[in-house]
Amino acid sequence: MASTPHTRRSLIGGSLALSSALLAAPALGAPAFGRSGRPNAHWGVQSGEITAHSATVWTRSDRVARMYVETSPSEAFRYAVRRHRGPLLGPAGDFTGTTVLRDLPPGQQIHYRVVLADPDDPRRTAEPVHGTFRTTPVSRRRDVRFLWSGDLAGQGWGINPDVGGYRVFDEMRQRNPDFFLFSGDTIYADGPIASAVPLRDGTVWRNITTAEKSKVAETLDEFRGNFRYNLLDRNLLGFNAQVPVLAQWDDHEVRNNWYPGQLIDDPRYTVKEADVLAARARRAFGEYFPVTDLRGGRTEGRMYRVMRYGPLLDVFVLDMRTHRNANSPGTQAQDPIGILGPEQLSWIKRELSRSRATWKVIAADMPLGIVVPDGAADFEAVAQGDPGAPLGRELQIAELLRHIKHRRITGTLWLTADVHYTAANHYAPERAAFGDFAPFWEFVSGPVGAGGFPAGRLDATFGPQTAFVQSAPFANMSPSENPPYYGEVDIDGDSGDLTVRLRRQGGGVLFTRTLRPGRVGQEGDRHSARKTG
Repeated sequence: MASTPHTRRSLIGGSLALSSALLAAPALGAPAFGRSGRPNAHWGVQSGEITAHSATVWTRSDRVARMYVETSPSEAFRYAVRRHRGPLLGPAGDFTGTTVLRDLPPGQQIHYRVVLADPDDPRRTAEPVHGTFRTTPVSRRRDVRFLWSGDLAGQGWGINPDVGGYRVFDEMRQRNPDFFLFSGDTIYADGPIASAVPLRDGTVWRNITTAEKSKVAETLDEFRGNFRYNLLDRNLLGFNAQVPVLAQWDDHEVRNNWYPGQLIDDPRYTVKEADVLAARARRAFGEYFPVTDLRGGRTEGRMYRVMRYGPLLDVFVLDMRTHRNANSPGTQAQDPIGILGPEQLSWIKRELSRSRATWKVIAADMPLGIVVPDGAADFEAVAQGDPGAPLGRELQIAELLRHIKHRRITGTLWLTADVHYTAANHYAPERAAFGDFAPFWEFVSGPVGAGGFPAGRLDATFGPQTAFVQSAPFANMSPSENPPYYGEVDIDGDSGDLTVRLRRQGGGVLFTRTLRPGRVGQEGDRHSARKTG
C-alpha cells in the first residue's frame, strides 16, 4: 500500500484539522444517550497495541451498532482506503469494542475513521470519527518520542469547565508523541466528585458531575461510569484521537492502597472484599482502553506486558498491584511474593534478557526508593524507610537489579508516577546498602489531573539521590494552584541518545537529562534543570 511521508511538525498542523470536528462535538457534559436515530460515538476513539503492521482501535456507541474502521495513508481518505469489519457493540461490553487493524505498512502515519452502523440497516450510519497513529518503525534511524504521566481526576478535582477542562491533554497532544504511557490511577474509583470545592483564596473549583461519580464505585456499572467520566472532556478526546495509549493500572482503579485478599474497613463500601471490586474494575479497564487481552474480564489477560517500539525502544509495563502481598511494615527477611509475584518477576527478567532494543524502559506504577506509607506502620510501595540491606518487597527489586547487572543488560531506566509530584532520582551502588547492581535512573511525573502533594523521603537501600524535584507545599493542592506534570522521552534515531524532560502544564521544561547508549546511570551524562515557582 502506498504511503505519504510526514514530518513531526507537519503532523501537528494536520492532526489539528483532522480532529477539529471531534474537539468541537462533545460538550463538557453528559452526552445525550440514544437520542438520534443513528448510532453515534460520543466518547471518541482511541488507538493502542501499536506494532509495525497492526494496531487496535477502540470506540463506544450510544446503542447497539456494528463497528467498522476505515484506514488510509491519506488524511483526506482520497486513495488506498481499506475497510476493517469490527464487532457488534452491545450491552455486554457496555457498548464498547475494539477492532484490530492488520497488514499495515511499518513506520508510517495511518489515518483512520470509525463508522458505526445500525446492524439491521447498514446504510444507517452517523458521521465517522477520525483518528491517527504511527506504526512502529523497523529502522533505527527514525526518532521516537513518547510522554508519560498518571493520576487523573483524583482527590476531588475533576473536569472544571471554568478552566477549560483537562487542558494539559491538549498541550501534550501538540507535542505530537508516538504514544502516551498512562502510568496508573487512570481513574479514581474511590474518589467521588462534588460539584463545587472551596479553594484557599475564597474562589470555588467547579466540577462536572455524574451519578456514577457521586459515590465510591462498587458495581460494574459504577466502575464503567468512572471511565466514561473522563471521556466527557474534549481535550482528552482530541488527545486520544491523535496519540495511542499504553495504559497500566495502580490502586485507584479499584480503591486506595488495595491488595489481593484485603477486607475493606470503610463505611462507604457495602462490598467489603477488595478482590470483588478488583474483578469489576479490571473488566471496566479492559472495556475502556484498547487492550484486547483484557476485554470481557478475561482472567488469562495480563496487565503486565511488553510493547516493542522498533529497534530503539522496548517498554516493559509492570503490574505492581494484582500479584502483590499485603501491605505491611516490610521487614521480613524472605518475601517470595513481594510486589510483583514470582511469575511476573521471572517474566521481566526473561524479557529483559531477550530484548535487543537500545533502550529498555521499565514502566512501574509505583516508585522504587520513595517511601509511600499506608497508615501508621505499613507501607504501600517498595521502600519501607529502613536504609539497610533489602527487606520485604525490596528483596524482589534487588534480585531484578542484580539480574540486570550480571546479564550485562544495558539501556534500562525506570518511569513512574503515583506520588503526585515530579522528580529525577539517580541510584548508585557506591551510595547503597545493597551494591550488587549497575547505576540507573528513575524519573517520576504526575499528577496529570489530580491533587498535588509534597515530596516523599528516600530510602537509602539502593542509594538514590535526587537530581531534581518539584512538588506542592501542602497535601491535595488543586490543579489550578499546582498545574499538572508530565514527562517526555525523546530518542534520537542517529545517535541513539535518549533525552528525558520533566514538564509542567504551561511552564515548559523543568529538568532535562540526556543519556547515551551503554552509559545509563553515569554521572557524566548531560543534564540541566531550572527551578520554577
